[in-house]
Amino acid sequence: MTYQQTVDYLFSRLPMYSRIGADAFKKDLTNTIRLCDALGNPQKQFKSVHIAGTNGKGSTSHMLAAILQTAGYHTGLYTSPHLKDFRDRIKLNGEWCDERFVVDFTERIQPLIDEIEPSFFEITVAMAFDYFANQKVDIAVIEVGLGGRLDSTNIITPELSIITNIGYDHMNMLGDSLAEIAGEKAGIIKPGIPVVIGEVIPETKHVFESKAAADLSSGRQVSPIFYAEEKSYVAGWQYEHHQLNVEVVDKRNDAHHTYQLDLPGLYQIKNLLTVLEATHQLQLQGWKTGIDMVQQALPHVKRLTGLNGRWEVIHHNPVVVLDVGHNVTGMEEIKKKVELFD
Repeated sequence: MTYQQTVDYLFSRLPMYSRIGADAFKKDLTNTIRLCDALGNPQKQFKSVHIAGTNGKGSTSHMLAAILQTAGYHTGLYTSPHLKDFRDRIKLNGEWCDERFVVDFTERIQPLIDEIEPSFFEITVAMAFDYFANQKVDIAVIEVGLGGRLDSTNIITPELSIITNIGYDHMNMLGDSLAEIAGEKAGIIKPGIPVVIGEVIPETKHVFESKAAADLSSGRQVSPIFYAEEKSYVAGWQYEHHQLNVEVVDKRNDAHHTYQLDLPGLYQIKNLLTVLEATHQLQLQGWKTGIDMVQQALPHVKRLTGLNGRWEVIHHNPVVVLDVGHNVTGMEEIKKKVELFD
């Protein structure tokens, strides 16, 4: 098959959420486990960071990937959905995976596709894991597709888990209350693995703490939990020349640092605090993600990772802006930015 024939096959042959909705969501990890078993369990062959949340997980994933790239790491990045080309989901140091790889992988796994009939997302996750293992990445940033507990990506054991926030979205699959939705997102928390929470509210805090707590009866280790909003705060910000300049104070030592973001949406301030705590936790584990790397990377996230659609100004006079906000919380944040825009 050619690359285009392969992509057409994947889109038409496999259940896809954007086309048929909830029926494409498989409520267990059986198919993903089966696929990865057949591939030699590539998810066990590289280090990773796992990111869930209602909003902001895409921006957070790309910022973190840009920082790791700047630090010199061979960095994989898996996100969804794609905007233009299927390969936008699977990147290595900001570059799409090779067309030939997509074709070869699909042909190799096609007999198993016919046997177990996985979803589109299950196949793309297995493809990403296989690619990152083959390319011998130092670390991969893995964005959850939907939820967390039963998301196909949730077969990894990461260096760090991140949950950006909790809001109302996909309620027909994740639950009717914020606590129920938080319970699904908290499913990415692994025993003994630290977790960073970007935003927390009273309805969700106890959910995260319960999931992170030790369970002596099952031998479950405590998962150290860090709330980004408790570790630092924004002292001020300015928007100029399509850049967002943010002054952040580290509550641990009262140190003031300024960060320049090429993702200028005002909502990125919340994501920034999440990224700063995540990089701090990774640095404690020995990764080279100190403040200097963060400051070097954040002005160039779009160039380094190929990110599009986050308050992206594509035309002036009149101003035309593209943004992928797609739920109530996301649209409210866009509205705030529009009101400030001049």
